[in-house]
Amino acid sequence: MHRIQDVLARGAVRSEFQPIVDLVSGDVVAHEALARGPEGPLQTPDALFAAARGEGLLAELDQLCRAAAFRGALAQEVPTPLTVFVNVEPEVLDTAPVDELLALVDSAPGRLRIVLEITERALSARPAELLRTVGRVRDLGWAIALDDVGADSASLAFMPLLRPEVVKLDLRVVQERPSPDVAAIVNAVNDYAERTGALLLAEGIETEAHLATARGLGASLGQGWLFGRAVPAPEARPQVGELRFPPPVPRPDDAVPPSPFACLPPGTELKHAPKRLLVELSRQLERQAVQLGKTCVVAATFQEARHVTPRTIDRYRELAAATAFVCALGHDVVRQPLPGVRGAALEADDPVRAEWDVVVVSPHFAAALLARDLGDVGVPDMDRRFEYALTYRRQTVLAAAHSLLLRVAPDGASTLTRVPRSEPAPPAGASAGEPPLHRALRAATSGITIADLRRPGHPLVFANQAYADLAGQPLGELVGRSARHLDGGWTDRAAVDRLVAAVADGRKVRETLLQHRGPDRTPWWSEVQASPVVDERGRVVQCITVHTDVTRTRERGQAPRREGRGFAGLPDVSREGAGTDALTGLLDRHRFHDLAERELRAATGAGTGTALLSVGLDGPGVDGFGTAGDAGRAAADLLLVSASRRLQSRLRRSDLAGRLGPREFLVALVGLDRDTARAEAGRIAAHLGSALSAPYRIGGHPVDVSVSIGVSSCPGDEGSLGRLVVLAGDRMRERQEARRRAPVLDVAGEPGPRG
Repeated sequence: MHRIQDVLARGAVRSEFQPIVDLVSGDVVAHEALARGPEGPLQTPDALFAAARGEGLLAELDQLCRAAAFRGALAQEVPTPLTVFVNVEPEVLDTAPVDELLALVDSAPGRLRIVLEITERALSARPAELLRTVGRVRDLGWAIALDDVGADSASLAFMPLLRPEVVKLDLRVVQERPSPDVAAIVNAVNDYAERTGALLLAEGIETEAHLATARGLGASLGQGWLFGRAVPAPEARPQVGELRFPPPVPRPDDAVPPSPFACLPPGTELKHAPKRLLVELSRQLERQAVQLGKTCVVAATFQEARHVTPRTIDRYRELAAATAFVCALGHDVVRQPLPGVRGAALEADDPVRAEWDVVVVSPHFAAALLARDLGDVGVPDMDRRFEYALTYRRQTVLAAAHSLLLRVAPDGASTLTRVPRSEPAPPAGASAGEPPLHRALRAATSGITIADLRRPGHPLVFANQAYADLAGQPLGELVGRSARHLDGGWTDRAAVDRLVAAVADGRKVRETLLQHRGPDRTPWWSEVQASPVVDERGRVVQCITVHTDVTRTRERGQAPRREGRGFAGLPDVSREGAGTDALTGLLDRHRFHDLAERELRAATGAGTGTALLSVGLDGPGVDGFGTAGDAGRAAADLLLVSASRRLQSRLRRSDLAGRLGPREFLVALVGLDRDTARAEAGRIAAHLGSALSAPYRIGGHPVDVSVSIGVSSCPGDEGSLGRLVVLAGDRMRERQEARRRAPVLDVAGEPGPRG
């Protein structure tokens, strides 16, 4: 089968089961269910889920995979109880129907114990829905495992809030040599396990050395090829060492979560102070959050949106850039008051409307300023008095954070059910008395939005279905948010600034921006035509914008031209000396050389190894863009952006990545063991080659890419940085030539082409 639609229609998904082992006794105590597709191009999980995501069928596939896992586990004659770890995609966790799964479990009471694996991405994207779903899952007697801990700092940030019974350490924590990042992860997860009794599970144990590392990290459970690969049926030997999870933590009623101030325990000493003191206390907590960095979550309330001043905006812009997650709540606060800040409007009767709260949570720090307005009237705003407590009690702080996160997204129907496709929800904002203009705009084939420029963040007050299709998001999730949430790290900030300035001046403007579609943030080029709307006093109050996808444009004159500059007005990507590449955000060649030279000198003094990888992209999918004019160049740009994101996501934070040429990247691997530097670099090269050569979707079409990687290392290839770069590049090009003669995926790390 080559189409995901056929796979779903025929239910052609099965599960294989990999054992999870008690590292003390060696007993198999659980299995993880891993999805497999039918033989062919959709057999691997990556290909299967990529195809479903591209066709908007992720929820259907996810449900099918879980059902296959449950059925496969129940069909086996294994001793009870059988514990199965089941993955769930973060985009669909809150909407996935579980009635069928519950029926499957109920059909064999007492036999099947479920551990649901989720990642921190789910909590950062939809916190309210996920927290409610997790609560419901625990009510069913299931447990939660936080997956890929250590792959991203945000996993450590959300760990205290999600309260998983099992923490799964990412395989890189086990397989890579010790580093400051690994030490930080070990400190955080062991602290959490000691506080809660949670179990630590180490993934990727393939050798006895990995096993020793896992035990040294504090893991009591292990998973990996050393214990067994995934097989069609769970191992039938007795599971002596039953998993024992920590006792459940009492949780508040999610339907009506208490206010943060109400989370203070009885007898808490309350102080009285004017607002001006609370402002300074809040700023101190915000400064601490910035210092904690990407392992920190910040939640704050402002009573009303008018209290979000320009100085507040500046502070929260810095918070959003420095920390893992920031949310702001208050009356009339929009869903995204600032890029990177999640917002929520409080109902008129919500007790939080009368509070001033700032909550900061990280693995080793928890603090909350919880204050309640005393209702002073007729006094200056900064003199209004509050009763408050500044608490560092961890459970109180976590309860306050939980209370606020439950309000970040609107509470709709049950988070474990979905509206059937046959009963679509009405368009956001549509009504019987809707103005004829809005009805006409809804029918337009171009994406159209209207933003309210009088409110913080310029939220959308209207969007049509064509825009929702471009954004890759449900229409109801777009109204109330800023259109800037489609921007990303590679969006041209100068173009955005020109757009904003022109609208503020009352001028029409057209710009082309690199934006990102859907939950997987697929890059696409959007031509934006903005027209300001003024009121009777001549003030700009709204902006009507037409959005057009120009990624696939092929007709002459429609696609934006380069004319000596990068696509969408970006500086030409071959320019040097600016520090970063304008298109991909990677280091440019000069900055890469400076930093890599410094690392090479440091490695010589420290007695460690360094390796350089020259990564080249080619193949029909890449070469074909060169004959497609401006639209082809746009698609090539999108391919490079996607490839660079894959590259960055698979490197350590200490490694360096730069763009050397139109289709060539450079990677510096630092801090390697001198004795194994070449071998380790070869392993990483193979891993990167597999990741970068997986199919891409550009403009809705699959694109295949060939990847060649040349490796040089020190020790192994003595000489200057320049010599190492030349050697790696020469070896990469040799492999490209070898592929053209005999096409094979070539990511080996040894000099010369393979025979």
